[in-house]
Amino acid sequence: MKWLNEEDIENIAIGAAVLGTGGGGDPYIGKMMALSAIKKYGPVQVISIDELKDDQWVLPASGMGSPSVLVEKIPSFEQLAAPLKAFEKVTGKKTDVVMPIEIGGVNSLIPVAVAAMNKIPILDGDAMGRAFPEAQMVTFHLDGLKPEFVTIADEQGNTVTIEPADGHWSEKLSRNVTISMGGSSIVCDYGITGKQAKKSVIPGTLSLARQIGTLLKEQRNAAVHPIVQMLDILGGYKIFKGKAMHIQRGIQGGFTRGEAHFDGIDENANQSCTLFFQNEHLLAEVDGKPIAMAPDLIAVLDEETGMPITTEGLKYGARAVIVAFPAHKKWRTPIGIETAGPRYFKYPYDYIPLETLVKEHSSK
Repeated sequence: MKWLNEEDIENIAIGAAVLGTGGGGDPYIGKMMALSAIKKYGPVQVISIDELKDDQWVLPASGMGSPSVLVEKIPSFEQLAAPLKAFEKVTGKKTDVVMPIEIGGVNSLIPVAVAAMNKIPILDGDAMGRAFPEAQMVTFHLDGLKPEFVTIADEQGNTVTIEPADGHWSEKLSRNVTISMGGSSIVCDYGITGKQAKKSVIPGTLSLARQIGTLLKEQRNAAVHPIVQMLDILGGYKIFKGKAMHIQRGIQGGFTRGEAHFDGIDENANQSCTLFFQNEHLLAEVDGKPIAMAPDLIAVLDEETGMPITTEGLKYGARAVIVAFPAHKKWRTPIGIETAGPRYFKYPYDYIPLETLVKEHSSK
């Protein structure tokens, strides 16, 4: 995947919506932004971690805020360009490579548009291996790095630069600025060297998203169903099949928060499943007992097509297959669980690995 073509972007959008665990913004919006930017500014080169030079300057670009708001406020090219320009101004460093901060929805493809506009490559990797709702929930934070500067821009032409004390203050200050900007913004943060990226970035996630998207677009009559192939690649599990019966969703504190209730069908008849989300799915319970929890990944797929359904796109009556995958090993460390485990989100559970929970459920 040396240069991104239209089919790559289409597939990345699908795969990133799976890895984005329901969040990261609407992948359709990201796809259209990336395609428009490439059409206007030219193709985008993709480089691997191994191709990155130690002294190159790598800058993540992403959207912040509620996915519900982003649907109504699609960023312009001017808004996409502003945070990178502001970051370069305050640091005096020219950006050599951009990267996704997370591999989820629109945030996998915003940096594609930024790369096209600046005629620089995009890194095949991210800082989460999924999507998380808060700014400090990145592998840079796990490795002790802090965002020395954060630049934030809105559609009105406002750009704000902050110097947070650490990742938690970055989240708090950036979130409040984003709320003041109407609930969504474009952000650059955690500028790092290529040497730092090689230590902290989760490699190959754009390629992985493309692989997943390619699988899910295959014909449903394939010898092995694409969802089964995807679960095999990701070491994942099918945890529930059901019909969405009630969705409670609202914007609170700059996030889309809520829960979704499913009645079981087929092999899960007479069972129920509840998903709890804060932009992303963070906890799944079957019959009131946990079966998957952050930092492990939970995704909702359309029963018929296998295509991912975001927390914003989930509707009453949707027949869905709920799947889950183990998080990257960086998130299963004590600091990873402290940063993005169930207790952080105020769920009443200590973290239990997905494999253990699935085994416990299957033995009953």
